Amino acid sequence: MDGLLVDSEPLWHRAEAEILGDLGVPIKREGTRSTKGMFVSEVMRYWFDRFPWIGPSPQEVSEMVVDRVGELTVAEGIILPGARATVQAMAERGPIALASSTPKRLIAIVLDHIGLTSEFSIICSAEDEDYGKPHPAVFLTAARTIGVDPTHCVVFEDAPAGVLAAKAARMVCVAVPEPSERDRAEIALADFVLETLEDLNHADLDVALQR
Repeated sequence: MDGLLVDSEPLWHRAEAEILGDLGVPIKREGTRSTKGMFVSEVMRYWFDRFPWIGPSPQEVSEMVVDRVGELTVAEGIILPGARATVQAMAERGPIALASSTPKRLIAIVLDHIGLTSEFSIICSAEDEDYGKPHPAVFLTAARTIGVDPTHCVVFEDAPAGVLAAKAARMVCVAVPEPSERDRAEIALADFVLETLEDLNHADLDVALQR
């Protein structure tokens, strides 16, 4: 969802820089998140272990960040090129699920904001799993919930950790990375690497799913 359906990755980075920066964590306000794709509670633990702060717990800071991202998404978030058409095209091929590292309450806000709530009958969040990405748990749960063998699933991802999770689940993976991450070794593991979802070749994808 984040960075793939909606341009929320910069908003996550801004929220973390604002809130963690006030707690003394040296996150630059420019650039991208080194923790992209990880579940938010894991991100806060990651930073707390490196730069322990005095005050709110990592879980409380997680809630603060999620609230701030929700505010920023409603104020500034826009649906990304090709997102709506891709979701609709995949729905024509079979059941679809949204599997994200984002907490469910924020998923609901984002999907409502970009007008895609009705497109997903299944919502899976890594908050319900023991492990977040790059562990494949959330993708495997999504496949099991919609009743599709993992090897017959396709995952759309923008984050290196998400690509690793998709391939660990033995799923076909379409990656749409940020330009700065396009040369990452993890991204090269994807079956398709696109600049935007508008570049998706549906015929090639159908062939990959039939292998």
